[in-house]
Amino acid sequence: MIPTIARALEKREYTTLTQVQEAVTDPNHAEKDLLVSAQTGSGKTVGFGLAIAPTLLGDDERFDRPAAPLALVVAPTRELALQVKRELDWLYEFAGATVASTVGGMDMRTEKRALERGAHIVVATPGRLVDHIKRGSLDMSDIRAVVLDEADEMLDLGFREDLEFILSQAPEDRRTLMFSATVPKMIARLAESYQRADAVRLQTVAEKSQHSDIEYRAMLVAGNDPENAIINVLRYYEAQNAIVFCNTRATVNRLTARFSNRGFQVVALSGELSQNERTHALQAMRDGRARVCVATDVAARGIDLPNLELVVHAELPNNGETLLHRSGRTGRAGRKGVSAIIVPQRWSKKAERLLKFAKVQAEWGAAPTADEVLQRDQERMFSDPAFTEAPGKDEAEFVSKLAETFTSEQIAAAYLRLYRSRQTAPEDLAAPSTKDAPKPREAFGPSQWFSISVGRNDRAEPRWLLPMLCRMGDISKDDIGAIRVQESETFVELKDNAVAGFLKALGPDMTLEEGATLTKLDHVPDTSRPPRFDKGNKARFDKPKGGKPSMASNRRKPLDDLGGDPRKAPKEKKEWKEKKPKHDPEVVSDFKGKPKPASKAKPRYDDKPAGKPTGKPKYDSKPVGKPLGKQGGKPDYKSEKPKGAKSAAKPKGKPKAANMSDPSQSLRPRGKGKPVKGKGGGAVPKRRGPKK
Repeated sequence: MIPTIARALEKREYTTLTQVQEAVTDPNHAEKDLLVSAQTGSGKTVGFGLAIAPTLLGDDERFDRPAAPLALVVAPTRELALQVKRELDWLYEFAGATVASTVGGMDMRTEKRALERGAHIVVATPGRLVDHIKRGSLDMSDIRAVVLDEADEMLDLGFREDLEFILSQAPEDRRTLMFSATVPKMIARLAESYQRADAVRLQTVAEKSQHSDIEYRAMLVAGNDPENAIINVLRYYEAQNAIVFCNTRATVNRLTARFSNRGFQVVALSGELSQNERTHALQAMRDGRARVCVATDVAARGIDLPNLELVVHAELPNNGETLLHRSGRTGRAGRKGVSAIIVPQRWSKKAERLLKFAKVQAEWGAAPTADEVLQRDQERMFSDPAFTEAPGKDEAEFVSKLAETFTSEQIAAAYLRLYRSRQTAPEDLAAPSTKDAPKPREAFGPSQWFSISVGRNDRAEPRWLLPMLCRMGDISKDDIGAIRVQESETFVELKDNAVAGFLKALGPDMTLEEGATLTKLDHVPDTSRPPRFDKGNKARFDKPKGGKPSMASNRRKPLDDLGGDPRKAPKEKKEWKEKKPKHDPEVVSDFKGKPKPASKAKPRYDDKPAGKPTGKPKYDSKPVGKPLGKQGGKPDYKSEKPKGAKSAAKPKGKPKAANMSDPSQSLRPRGKGKPVKGKGGGAVPKRRGPKK
């Protein structure tokens, strides 16, 4: 290890490295691209700081004068980027590194001046980094390493295009290190596109047992008691630092106001706050001026508070990954923590699914009651070092005076009142209602099976079969078990004690509605699903001569009949066949698409006659455009009018109205009236607007 880096670790009392830090500093992985997945809070920031140190320093112990940046570190949020900058500042303190930050919400002119002065490492958010690259204020020519921290979160936030642009602007001989809590398919594809072929995939052992240092507790509460339960949880644990996660900004504002009114030292952290306000909120948590932070998921992504002991999920997260990232704010670097999930009764099933998908085990129970909170206060009061410390010299006189003036009971009662006055009173919680809780289904018991002569081909459905059986067989729905609809029949399960009355009500013919018949089975029917069909084997119709296509041949063949799963077999290359033209190129198609010789093709409305027309033109509509003269252009129809032809006389007066009852007069004769472009010579122009 580089001596200056080792000195910085020793100053911070780093005696041993975490698993992820040991993995990335392995000499076998030197100068290679890395794709690292490790649980949140495993020391990834220090890990990639150690990993890129040999790439940046080489054989030197200190950096030269800052100029163009040598490394880029990209983080999804402003808080995480600033936190990474603080970590790298102390890690490279004795190496003389200059670390600059470019994050959204800060003054861009100040960042530009810092980049012009020079920096060895730049920590940035994707959007602001792209702005600096496009404006030319960031020189990417000397970049030796690019680190993507929390890469999965950046893709979830929609920064894929920005990341691709950043990686495309960096030199091709750079190192690319991707760190993420999980590695979904999108991360794998991004790594495959922008990392070298010999990139190393690292997965630490700690990832297999999620958050072993975190105690998960799922607390069932009544529907109107979630906020009261959060207050009791905060009072029960009395953590030095706690984060309460919400899904929306409105919930953050509401809980912040209520906690403040109850006497909690609370700050808010959400996307609607400015960067300055968010920085002050986190600093208040680090300084001890605030003990509770109410935050949204994105705002608190990646933040690290050294004394964070409690995470409360005021609202259930949307997925298991968010649950892990929320809970990962505590239990970091070997410290213990508690993750309390507030679960209203109606959301218990969703909470179970979230825990299952996150692969964590939670202890289920009720939220702390008021009596439990007071009992915990008593335990903390008895363990207060104020009872065991001897009174000082300046306190001895006052202590003896108190003992002479008041009895021991009065002094103890006064101390108890003063102790409780510093705490807010706990809330009385209602017991979770069990009427909405799902009841386990009892075993159906001995039964017999029947077959109904209607199936899926007859559009049979359990929703109308069930009431029909109950009505005609004089039984209840509890007497009916499974209903399995097959292609041409349906199997129904009935309890043994209801079969006799059911058969008596149906009668000897055992006929149901719509002519359906019932048959008693002496065995349990096979209701397993038929073999899956090959989706790639597209159905085709067999077209027999002189008949309609056979529907039976349209069915897809099972995989067993095809000799295995064809989807796993290599696809055969299709031979290229040159497409033949439908008609002879020298043949011109008419309106109906029938080929006719070009010499006999008749002119269309929009056809341009070539040469001089002979005789009278067939259409009385005027051609569009001006005549081109004698050089093979459009002929002037007026000039070709034969001599002696009389012009049609214009009728005098108004034309006689057509008799609409007479079909022969209901339509305008074809060829009369003003033609409309694209509609033919006999079309009538549509009237637009009201008649004047």
